[in-house]
Amino acid sequence: MSDDAAPWLIVGLGNPGSEYAGNRHNIGFMVVDLLAERIGGKFKAHKARAQVVEGRTGPPGPVNRRVVLAKPMSFMNLSGGPVTALRDFYKVPVDRIVAVHDELDIDYPTLRLKLGGGDNGHNGLKSMTKAMGADYHRVRCGIGRPPGRMQVADFVLKDFSSTERKELDWFVDRAADAVECLVSEGLERAQSAYNG
Repeated sequence: MSDDAAPWLIVGLGNPGSEYAGNRHNIGFMVVDLLAERIGGKFKAHKARAQVVEGRTGPPGPVNRRVVLAKPMSFMNLSGGPVTALRDFYKVPVDRIVAVHDELDIDYPTLRLKLGGGDNGHNGLKSMTKAMGADYHRVRCGIGRPPGRMQVADFVLKDFSSTERKELDWFVDRAADAVECLVSEGLERAQSAYNG
């Protein structure tokens, strides 16, 4: 069970570098960027090969939680190293780690929250699970499947389409709300409010 003094570690999964910034694979980065904006923090380099922001989220009072927002600066398929280093540095129990990531098997723009489970071929989750087991929370941001015969790798490393971009701000905003709800009110409450 979690130590109440421990912060929550919210990890946005993505690839570092401006050329990847608008990619579907980088929606995790977009969500933690918005969360950082909400708590008035600026990302700073951490020795764990990640950018981090520390702050508090949720309304004032008992559900106001200490959070560490993180963007691993390794590539997606090596996310486990930085996340494990941050977990150890901040002494975060694994059930207080939240991975925010793109999910092919869920339609755009749908969210699903869960604790534990497989990686569905997602290289960021695969790396995290290999490094520390699967018992962390996931905020799965549906991007849908590639059209026609497009390869999955090409699809996730492309920017959102102009049609998708019309809903992207709303989707990122909703995912950030879901993370805040998960952290302050628990998984069941967040699932009933946000699972599409």
